[in-house]
Amino acid sequence: MRNRRTVAAAVFFAFCLALFPFAVPEAYAGEATEQIKETSDAVIAVLNNKELRKPENRQKKRKKLREIVDKRFDFGEMAKRSLGPAWSKRTPEEKKEFVSLFSDLLENTYIRKIERFEDEKVRYNSERVDGAYAAVKTTVITAKGVEIPVEYRIFKKDAKWEVYDVIIEGVSLVNNYRSQFRDILNSESFAGLLKRLRDKEKKETE
Repeated sequence: MRNRRTVAAAVFFAFCLALFPFAVPEAYAGEATEQIKETSDAVIAVLNNKELRKPENRQKKRKKLREIVDKRFDFGEMAKRSLGPAWSKRTPEEKKEFVSLFSDLLENTYIRKIERFEDEKVRYNSERVDGAYAAVKTTVITAKGVEIPVEYRIFKKDAKWEVYDVIIEGVSLVNNYRSQFRDILNSESFAGLLKRLRDKEKKETE
């Protein structure tokens, strides 16, 4: 149960990256941080759009949010890392469906939730770059003043930095999913795992 709560929290705060206003210390405003800030600013603009706040524009707003998040999060890489060693054993068709289901699972579940939150802030603490990889450490400050450390692991594709993992309070989102998927695959086939994801997606979209 604790692992499930941790995974949920990790995914939620990953999307919080693109939702809440924050202060970036000048010393840490590197290229990686600046690109993440672009995502945040774009989402905030959508959420502050009075026209999109109207009930009849709810789906239009969600579509815009998904488009923005898709540009920053590499769900294919996240899915691959979450499946772990089992990834190499899958056919191209299986990989394609798994990535699609995994992406929809995260987006359908959590983009809907972030629309209801407000007044949280994100403080950027540091940025560490090692070649094509980087880590941006932040602190999420809730409306009640609770501080939660969240680290974003990102990598560079051409001139773009993309998120491939989120670590909250020292717990990796990718590692949590990898553990869950490994347990399922130890007792079921890969087809069984896909069925679970399809059922989960259907439930979340109802």
